[in-house]
Amino acid sequence: MGPSTPPPSCYSTRLQFQSLLFSPHMSHHSHLLPINFKALITDYLHEDVPSFDYGGYVVGEEEKEATLYCKSEGVVAGVPFFDEVFRQLDCKVDWSVQEGEWLNPEGKQAIAKVTGKARQILLGERTALNILSRCSGIALKARKVHTLQIERGFKGVIAATRKTTPGFRLVEKYGVLVGGLDTHRMDLSSMVMLKDNHIWSSGSITKAVQQARSVCGFALKIEVECQSEEEADEAIAAGADVVMLDNFTSSGLQVAAKSIKQRWADKGVSFLIESSGGITYETCTNYFCDDIDILSMSTITQGVGHVDFSLKINKAA
Repeated sequence: MGPSTPPPSCYSTRLQFQSLLFSPHMSHHSHLLPINFKALITDYLHEDVPSFDYGGYVVGEEEKEATLYCKSEGVVAGVPFFDEVFRQLDCKVDWSVQEGEWLNPEGKQAIAKVTGKARQILLGERTALNILSRCSGIALKARKVHTLQIERGFKGVIAATRKTTPGFRLVEKYGVLVGGLDTHRMDLSSMVMLKDNHIWSSGSITKAVQQARSVCGFALKIEVECQSEEEADEAIAAGADVVMLDNFTSSGLQVAAKSIKQRWADKGVSFLIESSGGITYETCTNYFCDDIDILSMSTITQGVGHVDFSLKINKAA
């Protein structure tokens, strides 16, 4: 067992998850991607080679094959982005692992081959590796949290947040999905979230919710960040779909969530309770309880280690 191998208790959960992930009857996460992800890849390549490719001049146009190695623990994620980098450079990628596999190699493990002109392979190398390393690191963190969720029997949703890298959000949210967690809202247009600054600027929770509903209509959910049970009650009464109990201690959260659910149980009002603020992999199990519907964690995408990949052109025999 390698030094970073997941603990034995994870193995059965890990195998069950991967057997579902690779079922031929399931759609692939790549089917979610919008057509504009290809334009993102073009932009990434333009950023890396804005003018002359001096190194490419040295290696020329000879056809070569390169091997992609995984050299640290990770969940393989970002395959369609990696593939698109090399597709735009007229190269071909053949994978020997599937996206979503949890790898923990002893030394290094060959996981794909890239074939094409030497200049083109090297032109895309760093861009492709940066994407794959970042996305796979996020997927690993998400998978570890998801494994805890399954083992502890938490039935709520565990989600990431909008704390992502500008220009890289699609890649990072994709990694969250491959890891088995929820993306939360993708952007400001996909859900209304009224935080403390919105409330203070508008004058009250009730006014903010009413104004938001007047323009977002029935199709979007409205979530309100609340610092107390009283604020949560006002948000629910105003018509909020989700109340976020922000920066509560784990014990305080469980008490508040139970109290709010009990208080509104007989009033025929439907709402969800989300917990957020300072929750990490190490502490998330303290927040698992039946009265919490959503647990959101910025640490799934922030401060996450990258997976170590390398791409090496094979030497001629």
